[in-house]
Amino acid sequence: MDYLWTPWRYQYVTGTGPKRETCIFCDALQGREDRESLVVHRAERNFIILNRFPYTNGHVMIVPNEHVAILSGLHEKTAAEMMQLAREVERRLSDLYRCDGINLGMNMGRAAGAGIAEHLHMHVLPRWVGDTNFMTVTGETRVLPETLDVSWQRLRTAFGHGTA
Repeated sequence: MDYLWTPWRYQYVTGTGPKRETCIFCDALQGREDRESLVVHRAERNFIILNRFPYTNGHVMIVPNEHVAILSGLHEKTAAEMMQLAREVERRLSDLYRCDGINLGMNMGRAAGAGIAEHLHMHVLPRWVGDTNFMTVTGETRVLPETLDVSWQRLRTAFGHGTA
């Protein structure tokens, strides 16, 4: 049997990593280094950020600038912009990754599976026919052919920001 070691995921999977004092999304919003924080695009009321622990290449999240935990807590204009950005991400992921489908979703609250329950965010993932395999089910491991840095650059360019 071959082994694929992913020790960087251990703290994420087990929840044993250091406890954060601040919100990672608020930190990314306030940060100046978009590449470092994986922010792909900033709109007026929301921003788009790569998932640091992606299910697929191109897995992004649309995050409101407002630090709220539930959808009903969002300002109407923020919610409207979030949906507009979801449509834009759908088009850009389809063009860039030539995916066969898109998963779009939110997990509100820990019981619903939210990893960061205190700050609402929408996941958008490109999907392909046959992109599931035994690694995720039996090995609890994801195999991604593209690094986060490459994904960030491709998506950043797709949103018209050029290279940085």
